[in-house]
Amino acid sequence: MSECRLVPHIRFMNFYSEWNTVKLSRLLNVYDGVHQTPTYTKSGVPFVSVENIRNLKTNKYISKNDFDLQFKSSKPACGDLLMTRIGDIGTVNIIKSDGDLAYYVSLALLKPKAKSCKNVRNSYYLMYLVESPRVKKELWKRTLHIAFPKKINKNEISKITICTSSDIGEQQKIGGLFAKLDRLLDLQQQKLDQLELLKKALLQKLFPKQDAKIPELRFKGFVEEWGDFVLGKIAKFLNGRAYKQSELLEKGKYPVLRVGNFYTNDSWYYSNLQLPEKYYAKKGDLLYTWSATFGPHIWNGSTVIYHYHIWKIELSSLLNKEFTYQLLLEDRSKLLNNTNGSTMIHLTKSEMESKLVKIPNIAEQQKIGNLLAKIDRLIELENKKFSNLKLVKKSLLQNMFVE
Repeated sequence: MSECRLVPHIRFMNFYSEWNTVKLSRLLNVYDGVHQTPTYTKSGVPFVSVENIRNLKTNKYISKNDFDLQFKSSKPACGDLLMTRIGDIGTVNIIKSDGDLAYYVSLALLKPKAKSCKNVRNSYYLMYLVESPRVKKELWKRTLHIAFPKKINKNEISKITICTSSDIGEQQKIGGLFAKLDRLLDLQQQKLDQLELLKKALLQKLFPKQDAKIPELRFKGFVEEWGDFVLGKIAKFLNGRAYKQSELLEKGKYPVLRVGNFYTNDSWYYSNLQLPEKYYAKKGDLLYTWSATFGPHIWNGSTVIYHYHIWKIELSSLLNKEFTYQLLLEDRSKLLNNTNGSTMIHLTKSEMESKLVKIPNIAEQQKIGNLLAKIDRLIELENKKFSNLKLVKKSLLQNMFVE
């Protein structure tokens, strides 16, 4: 049997040397942040913690005096890394610019020892070396899981065994690749954010304000005032069916659509019951989830039986489906804006049916619905691109570092 060599599955051309196993402390010095909550000031040195790790942006500051006093030997510099060591352990980011930066004890500062590491490419190499699956496992082993929240001691981070290339050229190649990939991800996120802002602005402009009869923005040729209607008079809200646990099967003729299936829950139940037509949702039906999470959806799957916590909405000839979907999205946005984050929103069928809504004629509805649907499809497409880039990054992390 041939001896197993410490080499990654994917390498750049002309690099053949075996990687070396060393302690993390050989490459990086590890420092703690401030252990006590500091006195914040209106301006001064930015102060970051776990919640800022993704972008290192903050609206909290400490004085320059406090910073110099508390960070005498552990001042961050361009090219250094900050890593979460409490809660969500092992998320890393690079400090990309010069200037003072203070950090809480929930973060550890990883300062490269070699002068050759003081550039962006080597910092990216070290960052993703620390975020590679092998090092993640090591961090997990040394984490205090009995603590709440979970944490890893600064000295335990230093003891972690890592497997690294000793060739600076290979390190820079890998770091450069990940730097480019991260720039692509940043640009893709910006594109998504801009599309979301565009959609939000259009929702506000294409629908009349509370006391107005016409919107700020209209398609050419439409001048009539929008009419006031009671929603329950122009749309019918149908309750789904409540199920006993014994009626929910692992296999069956029809999937049972629950609220979680719209969001993160891929687990499905099934039913063999033959029910009246009103309990089935087919492709293209307008649905509304009203429990836990709430909002409209246009169902795009095969025929399902929808659960009690979902309404199916049947529209009269006065309503266009795409327009109504957007109208209900705008209504959801208003509901969220009128509550604080700690307040649970409760919607009842009678409340929805009694809502007073403003609508234009069916031709204008169709124009508005089609435009916003196109933007939704663009957002969905760009979201898929973003997800695919993240999958590429995950695969490269698994294959460009030794497992």
